[in-house]
Amino acid sequence: MMSLSEQNASAAGVKLAAEARNITKRFGRTVALNDVGIEIHDGESHALVGRNGAGKSTLVSILTGLQAPDSGEVTFGGVAAPTLSDRDGWRHNVACVYQRSTIMPALSVAENLFINRQGRTLISWSRMRRQAAELLESFDVNVDVTLPASDLTVEQRQLVEIARALSAGARFIILDEPTAQLDGPAIERLFERMRTLQDNGITFLFISHHLEEIYEVCQKVTVYRDARHILTAPVSELGRAELVDAMTGEPGGLHVPGAASRAAVDAKTPVALELRELSGDAFHDVSLKVRTGEVIGFAGSASSGKHQIAETIYGLRRPSAGEVLVNDRKVKPGSVPDALRNKIGCVPRDRHHQGLVLGLTIAENAAMTVLAKLGPFGTVPPGQLALVGSKAIESYDIVASGPDQPVSDLSGGNQQKVVMARALADDPSVLVLINPTAGVDVKSKESLLGVVDRVARDGSAVVVISDELDDLRVCDRVLVLFHGEVAHEFGRDWTDQDLVAAIEGVTEQ
Repeated sequence: MMSLSEQNASAAGVKLAAEARNITKRFGRTVALNDVGIEIHDGESHALVGRNGAGKSTLVSILTGLQAPDSGEVTFGGVAAPTLSDRDGWRHNVACVYQRSTIMPALSVAENLFINRQGRTLISWSRMRRQAAELLESFDVNVDVTLPASDLTVEQRQLVEIARALSAGARFIILDEPTAQLDGPAIERLFERMRTLQDNGITFLFISHHLEEIYEVCQKVTVYRDARHILTAPVSELGRAELVDAMTGEPGGLHVPGAASRAAVDAKTPVALELRELSGDAFHDVSLKVRTGEVIGFAGSASSGKHQIAETIYGLRRPSAGEVLVNDRKVKPGSVPDALRNKIGCVPRDRHHQGLVLGLTIAENAAMTVLAKLGPFGTVPPGQLALVGSKAIESYDIVASGPDQPVSDLSGGNQQKVVMARALADDPSVLVLINPTAGVDVKSKESLLGVVDRVARDGSAVVVISDELDDLRVCDRVLVLFHGEVAHEFGRDWTDQDLVAAIEGVTEQ
């Protein structure tokens, strides 16, 4: 018998690509999903949004057959989902492109495309490569199938994963924070590919914290909050403020601290960070002074050199020329330990691979930059370690059961707060933030940017590198880069139109 929702969809001439009904899932005493549902129609892009911990990841794990709900059911095209053991059945119905890529970097592109699909016959490598090339060509993906996957860009990895899913027969694709590590042009290419695939009957569930993207690429949006379904509505009928209110349960939308509320720095303010004719990967001859209590932002495309400058300041990259100075002391080039000794803290751009050790606890991660100060010869008394973890939880509003909880159990926003706590554990003179709010929800974004404002008020110099305009509102100055050079500089009074026009105008030169 068809459900009422299926009858309504059928009556409207639209089939449901996927549906979850009355889903409840508990982990111990924690209710991850409380009688929620979602209906996704054929050929649409349907957004799923909510704060970290709202239940989005749990729903994805149920929609992809990684775990079963305690109650409720999932259907694809009106047919009950396969049993959990039928992995081929799930792959035929649904695939997920996660924020953390499932591509295996040590294997070639061809091997990744056909992994778990070779059967028990002897593999013909030449035939696999030929079929892989034909497969990618059919989906207009221009990637050399003989390359190791580790050589691919983030954009290319996503395209390979989408092609792999479609080749297995899936017509329903879940995209989990797909733009978190892409620049503007790559995001537009992804959206254009999504529209083309939609025209060919492919359906997307699009999970993102970037609300402007939802209005650009999605037709419907579903909001979860605190493990409950709050609303589902056409995007065209839902204002941004109303959407934010639904996500947070609080009126007023996003509250991001602005630089104007801080006292302005002047030429008499001591210089905390200085770059002297610094050159390196993708940038050259950059000179800059950042004063105590000042927040400087870098904007530009992915090829502008902004990320490379930040990583050079922190010692992750070695400059080819020039110097980095903190409080008039030269920092040893390409040395993270010396950067730490000179009181430079950093929130790197990839929290999963550069910012956290996922198997360790909150306390262990938060204490990484100060271990030598907590105990002799690298031994840290458990009480000292727990104190660091408890302080991080309290200071950065980390939602956790305690300092001994593994960071792998935390939501994305809370993981990013742990990275921030680690960067600030030694009270740095200079704080370098690379995409500090990538992949976090509205409230976590407010919290993290509030920390930036607080750190500046306490006297640290801060460098913010981000693709998100909201992250740059906390800056006293914003520098727009083009091919490794500073092309524009804005003070506190910049507008969205000013900055976007400068970035786009620069990239067209």
